[in-house]
Amino acid sequence: MVCLQGALAVVFALALVWRAIDGAERPGQVLGQAAYFVIIGGGVLAVGIALLRGHRGARSPAIVVQVLLLGVAWYTIGPSGRPEYGVPIGLVCLAACGALLSAKARTWAEQPH
Repeated sequence: MVCLQGALAVVFALALVWRAIDGAERPGQVLGQAAYFVIIGGGVLAVGIALLRGHRGARSPAIVVQVLLLGVAWYTIGPSGRPEYGVPIGLVCLAACGALLSAKARTWAEQPH
């Protein structure tokens, strides 16, 4: 799930680049947003890949990402008034947190190297 979140952020960045090329009103601002999403999405994707490769140190950053995205989901549902986006984001984050904090994941993280 963490890899998917990072990959989606990178895909969103590519969509922003396309938008800037296609004649956005403020292309510089749109390209800046794209750069932000590439950096953040790339970091999240790297954490997901590290988890897949068995690096136990990636678990904590993955949990932090989920907590931050839960905040994004809350804002999207409430103040932004877009529950059709916020609810799925929140559910995925809760599922990822559940998987990262499960007994099986804790046992895996506590194993000697």
